Amino acid sequence: MRLLDRYVALQFLRIFLVCVLGVPLIFMLINLADNINVFVDQGVTRLQVARHYIFQFPYQSLLSFPIAALLGSVFTVAAMTRHSEVTAMKASGISFYWLSVPILICATLVSFAALGLTEVVAVTNRKAVEALEPEESRSESIRQFFVYRGDDGFVYKARQLDTRAGQMEDVQIERLGTGPDFPTMHVTASLAQYDSVSSHWLLQDGWARRFYGPDLERAYGFQEMLIPELDESPEELQARPKEPDEMRYAELGRLIESIERSGGTTEPLRTSRAFRLAFPFTCLVIVLFGMPLAHSNRRGGAPTSIGIALGTTILLLTFNRITEAMGAGGALSPAMAAWMPNVVFLFAGLILFSRLRT
Repeated sequence: MRLLDRYVALQFLRIFLVCVLGVPLIFMLINLADNINVFVDQGVTRLQVARHYIFQFPYQSLLSFPIAALLGSVFTVAAMTRHSEVTAMKASGISFYWLSVPILICATLVSFAALGLTEVVAVTNRKAVEALEPEESRSESIRQFFVYRGDDGFVYKARQLDTRAGQMEDVQIERLGTGPDFPTMHVTASLAQYDSVSSHWLLQDGWARRFYGPDLERAYGFQEMLIPELDESPEELQARPKEPDEMRYAELGRLIESIERSGGTTEPLRTSRAFRLAFPFTCLVIVLFGMPLAHSNRRGGAPTSIGIALGTTILLLTFNRITEAMGAGGALSPAMAAWMPNVVFLFAGLILFSRLRT
């Protein structure tokens, strides 16, 4: 990597890191100001609030990735243009295209980092909500008349769940099927014991019934039966069910499959899953769109650069919201709804690049 490439890359990364760490703090302070009365009314302690916002930080950082990447590219290019560094580079035979290469490489790495962060956010979102729950509700070890819906279409019911003993009593498991290939199931057992080695539950002394059609049913008794679909620990079962934004990509996929098998509508969930792949690469696309705008604006200072960045980000995010709603409503396929804004801004950025005097 040449000295000039390192200089440009470090300029971009320095601004990006400042923004990606600073912008979430602003978002969280605004959120705290809006909800402080709610926290006081609910008796939430300062420690719980602090834990909540600590777990919220990855999510807020992920939201700030596009604007941080855009600010990094716009400020880098605008500053080098305003200080005649770009002119000096061109005079020495280096085109603006070559100047943009380090920034685009950094933006690509940032996009993949955001893609990995989406899996972390699914976990921290749940922990952020749990941090505000009353301590006594989380410390209970026995739960009566327990009901849990898995992400595979199964519904688990038990008269009692004991998280300390790792047991469920009077267990019922149900799954609504669609036909012979995916039969309806009903399982009952007097006891279920959690096996910490295999991370699965073992049913004891029960009956299982499968309904393949109106006139076809099979039933059998068992002394022990492993449930491979139920791999949540007793503590995880005691907690509230996961929301879609608290599920990882694979978990969300299993939920979609189970809903489709039951004949439910999955367009909103499929669109949300598609956006998990498309949104991180908004960083690369928006950088490609913003660099030629910053270079074309030779006389603008920091306020103009911020205006370009904010205007471009708002336009792209608004476009994302519109296509997301269209995908959830079935007007667009989930993949098209998720990737259309990126494709449109990518072509617009390429057109702007092609018209630059390099």
